[in-house]
Amino acid sequence: MTEKDFPWVDRQGEAVSCTEKLRVLRENDAELRQALQDAFEDGILMGVTPDAMRRTFEAMLADLKDPTHPGQRA
Repeated sequence: MTEKDFPWVDRQGEAVSCTEKLRVLRENDAELRQALQDAFEDGILMGVTPDAMRRTFEAMLADLKDPTHPGQRA
């Protein structure tokens, strides 16, 4: 998947165009993808099914909190 597949957009639905923001978002994306892949592989090597790993990751995503709206999920 590339940035074209999932463009970064703001709350108004506009594409994020600030070079520095895009750099940070790309770095975070790369780091998170690698951490998820590593955790996924570790789980599988320890006998967890791929589906169980994916469900766990999905549950983690569902629990993310929006820092601009305390008490609400993202």
